[in-house]
Amino acid sequence: MRINYDLSDLQAFLAVKSTGSFHSAATELSLSQSAVTRRLQKLEDALDVTLFERTTRSVKPTLAAKRLEPRARAILEDATQTVRAMRDESVAFAHQRNLVITVACIPTIIASTMPHTLTLFREGGTDIRVRFLDLSSNDVSEAIKGGDADFGISSLPASDPELLFEGLFEDEIVLVTPKDHPLSQAPSVSLNDIQDEPLILSARKTGNRMLIDDALARLANGPHWTYETERATTALALVAGGAGIALLPRSLVQTANGERVSWRRLEDAGLARPIGLVSRRDKAESAAISRLKQAIKTTCFQKLR
Repeated sequence: MRINYDLSDLQAFLAVKSTGSFHSAATELSLSQSAVTRRLQKLEDALDVTLFERTTRSVKPTLAAKRLEPRARAILEDATQTVRAMRDESVAFAHQRNLVITVACIPTIIASTMPHTLTLFREGGTDIRVRFLDLSSNDVSEAIKGGDADFGISSLPASDPELLFEGLFEDEIVLVTPKDHPLSQAPSVSLNDIQDEPLILSARKTGNRMLIDDALARLANGPHWTYETERATTALALVAGGAGIALLPRSLVQTANGERVSWRRLEDAGLARPIGLVSRRDKAESAAISRLKQAIKTTCFQKLR
């Protein structure tokens, strides 16, 4: 059976039934009288009944109208409750969602930025929880574009019209050695000075490795890696254990245990990656997200520039 009427037709019927007038029903519904008439005719055609006996002086409900009235009221009440329930659930879901901010972040800068950032963010009190996704640079961009993260902290992504990059600082690639290594005491260090050392590098898929490989390729007899790790933190641990030396971001090694490793700037290497906030251009942000971003900017300005 096909249903050829809708809720607005039932509303028109009940308005006419309760007021006893097409004119009054039109006023109550903020419609024209002809619009109310059309809705009643549509309902009568769909139900194949006559609902009102119309004269020039009165509108009298038929038996069919009296039988339809309680059913129509029940249908509209059920529809109203459904709308209210869905809106309540939507508001509750939005509230719950807004209690959590998800940040996609390359792991190497979490230790140097987040402890101080979160202290600033929580000053004055807040119920907001923060979830971190520690990902590679490419995966940070994909998480933001796919809606899995509210924003990210990453090195400069490939040109993408969907993403906005706000620079925070230049993260220099430095030489990291065991504390007692001869290079830790040298007046200056260059890439040519490390070619005979066991070199630890991050995996090729990382943005850091791309910078380093480009720099090494410019040397006639540049150093080659001895150990390769998936994460920079693993490379740092190997250096601390005396397995070799590594080229790592300064933001990471600044938070390392100074009793076991040292770091030096590389002369004339020019190795640095731009770090910044990555967001979707078309996504509005909540006040809480704006506050967290501002705390990150303050931290980077105070500690990492």
